[in-house]
Amino acid sequence: MSRSLKIAVADDEPRMRQFYQEILPLLGHEVAVAAKTGAELIAACKKTPPDLVITDIKMPDMDGIDATQEICRTTSVPVILVSAYDSPELLERVDGHHVLAYMVKPIKKQDLQPAITIAVRRFEEWRALQKEATDLRQALQDRKVIERAKGILMKRAGLDEAGAFQRLQKLARDSNRKLVQVAEMILAVEGAFQPPPEAPPAETV
Repeated sequence: MSRSLKIAVADDEPRMRQFYQEILPLLGHEVAVAAKTGAELIAACKKTPPDLVITDIKMPDMDGIDATQEICRTTSVPVILVSAYDSPELLERVDGHHVLAYMVKPIKKQDLQPAITIAVRRFEEWRALQKEATDLRQALQDRKVIERAKGILMKRAGLDEAGAFQRLQKLARDSNRKLVQVAEMILAVEGAFQPPPEAPPAETV
């Protein structure tokens, strides 16, 4: 089971707030905030910074996307967005790297913990990269390289996502290198074993 988290939830539907307040403690987490609106969520998170935010997108006065963007200007926290329907148009408004999972209602208890685990894990990976890269753009590039290296390890070594990241961390520690340097080495080795591209057929005169 993952570590216990202080979670801020927001939804204008009373039954959804009740769902979170009943289910999250059963999963070992604490509901630190249960807000009805985006503005209420922002104010509560400023007073009590949470470990994770789970918020509905459509809410009165300010939707969940705007609210979490405001929160993340001052507090670095992972976010799970929730919506009553799948809406690519809404997700296109997501700006930043704190939104790490997206769930469509109705949410089931068995779906909630995996989403929390994935969001927190990706956020911790992002924080680890930020420590190594002071430039945000460089951090984004490094993350892409590490994601590709993780995919190779998952395929070659039969590891899951968490195991692949832990293997990268161990290789980095053992070789006294940065994560991205180890990831680049893995990509280089993988590329060396790829067959060369076929030459285009010669033109006939």
